[in-house]
Amino acid sequence: MTTRRSLLLASSALALPRAFAADTGVSANEILIGQSAVLSGPLGVSVRGFNAGAQLALDEANAQGGVAGRRVILVSLDDGLVPDKAVANYKQLLAERGVFAFFGGVGSGTIAAAVPLLAQSRAPLIGNFAVSDAVREKATGHAYFVRATYSREAGRLVQHLATIGVQRVAVAHLDNPGGVEVQTLVKAAAQQHGGVSVVASAPVKHDGANAPEAGKLLAAANPQAVLMFLAGPPVAKLMTAMQDGGANPSFYGMSVVAGDQVAKELGPRLRGLATSQVVPYPWAEADPTARHFRDRCTKAQVPVAYHTYEGYLNALVLLEGLRRSGRNLSRDGLHEAMRGLKARVAGLDIDYTGGQHTGSRFVELVHVTESGRFLR
Repeated sequence: MTTRRSLLLASSALALPRAFAADTGVSANEILIGQSAVLSGPLGVSVRGFNAGAQLALDEANAQGGVAGRRVILVSLDDGLVPDKAVANYKQLLAERGVFAFFGGVGSGTIAAAVPLLAQSRAPLIGNFAVSDAVREKATGHAYFVRATYSREAGRLVQHLATIGVQRVAVAHLDNPGGVEVQTLVKAAAQQHGGVSVVASAPVKHDGANAPEAGKLLAAANPQAVLMFLAGPPVAKLMTAMQDGGANPSFYGMSVVAGDQVAKELGPRLRGLATSQVVPYPWAEADPTARHFRDRCTKAQVPVAYHTYEGYLNALVLLEGLRRSGRNLSRDGLHEAMRGLKARVAGLDIDYTGGQHTGSRFVELVHVTESGRFLR
């Protein structure tokens, strides 16, 4: 019996690299959390803000004794949104840094590539930024996403367009699988709302190099509104290209569109931009969490913005999961705590029960002014 048990344990140990086999990353004083994300270049602007917001929540928790007396430390590596680099980062964070869990995954391709490592190590991934619905499904059981799905966002935007009588919609999407998926989601939402049709769509490269051509193609279809699933410089480039070509549609951006950055680039040329948002309004006066967040931002000299507030709220969800795991932290225990998590976290109704991979369904639309302000 003893020999058989020893053989079983030995074969289990061989199934995983040695560094992945134990629940590392937890000491008497610290909990190490890893992150691989795009932190450099134009695409990294929003993610760096996301991290700055998350650090506000972690710093505050640590100042109050951390989680069960342990400080929560975030170790971040830049993957440039390249899947192979992300996999290398996850391996390094697990094997060399010995992290306990992961936080703030960014990008569909990078998260999809990391899923086997999440499954192998049993290290949960909590929180996300810009991850497609299909990849969320692939990561079910290994990752817990906070922000609403793209399907939810697309449906809310198309519903609004139908309500105000817009019938002809064009779609500008990132030239990647996630962008193609969003295009499909918008078309599906349009079919559900009579009178709305997608008259044209165009893929746009990450650097916006083909934005003039994409703008010309969309303008030729004479849409009343353009729905954009773009990030970074391509947004302003596309809008400028369409305006220069004589088209004057209304522009609607999904939450990956950083409206304040677009306003900074376009200034007075910004007309008619609205965006969907997946976290509550960070400038709300009546919300005590939003007021507290703004106070923290002022003291730490962190800009108040949707992406910083999203990072802050994602970190609060991470902290809540860790607290519910109890003093004797284990990766399986954190999975169990997350699967049972149903709570209101700073204005967001979070629910992972019933096997749900996404905690929030919150989506609202806001208007972006030429000065970069968001108005509800």
